[in-house]
Amino acid sequence: MSAAAAVVALVQLVVVTALAPLLVGLMRQVRARSEGRVGAGLMQPWRDLRKLLAKDPVRAEGASWILVAAPVVLLASSLIVAALLPLVAAVPLPLVPNDLFVVVSLLLLGTVAVALLGLDSGTAFGGMGSSRHMTVAALVEPTVLVAVYALSVPVGSSTLALIVRARLQAPSLIAAPVSLIAVIALAIVVIAETGRLPVDNPATHLELTMIHEAMVLESSARDLAWLELGSWIRLASLLGLMGNLLAPWGVSTGAAPLSLVVGVVTLTVKLAVLGAGLSLGEVFMAKLRLFRVPELLAGSFVLAFLAVTASYLLA
Repeated sequence: MSAAAAVVALVQLVVVTALAPLLVGLMRQVRARSEGRVGAGLMQPWRDLRKLLAKDPVRAEGASWILVAAPVVLLASSLIVAALLPLVAAVPLPLVPNDLFVVVSLLLLGTVAVALLGLDSGTAFGGMGSSRHMTVAALVEPTVLVAVYALSVPVGSSTLALIVRARLQAPSLIAAPVSLIAVIALAIVVIAETGRLPVDNPATHLELTMIHEAMVLESSARDLAWLELGSWIRLASLLGLMGNLLAPWGVSTGAAPLSLVVGVVTLTVKLAVLGAGLSLGEVFMAKLRLFRVPELLAGSFVLAFLAVTASYLLA
């Protein structure tokens, strides 16, 4: 790995890890203000992590090593995704390529780890949440592949850094109908992948509606901290990717200090805007009934497939 690529990966890792809890705090604060509440403040997620890390986990009798390993796998896969995605800078990584298929495989690794965590304790809620989680994942992962593949056709490469660079150098690609359809499909599956409304409600513990929360009910203390941080980093990474695909301006194309600073500031602004917009949308949005979620995700897959077809026809 070149020195520039290593510096970019390290900067993105540190920046996304620092911004992810703040992004969640901002989203909660915006939603609280929109609902007429005061809110806990932007730093509350960091305070929650500090409290959880200071406690010893309580694990059920008969629980296997999965209860310990799954949170670490989710956190590790999320950190690698944050390092690989073109968030602060669009620099291809020669040793571990930030290729579309590599990133989707890492996302799926974390998804499967959390699903196994829900099954490990043997509770009814955990098994129910894992079943729902894998149903959603079976529809989300192919759509991510197809949607980003549609964006890669004009570029001729599935490397995400090259896709963002091409959109930065040729802004006409951003407003192209094929690109807009693919981005809409990707936005839907990002909401599903991160467990936001209308697919899942991260603020609920009702057994009839929860998906992600059902799988982590048996986790506590450090285990729960790793799960929360991993899911927050995944949310920040995917929102950052969406922001760079929609508005790639400000993304660095090298490892110069000044350009990296501009990239960090730009990423922070994009995350704040997208996070606040998503929270405002959730205030006016109800959760879909569970059997309607596959219909929504199937519709996003159709949009992604149409984008791929149109990209070849218009090429």
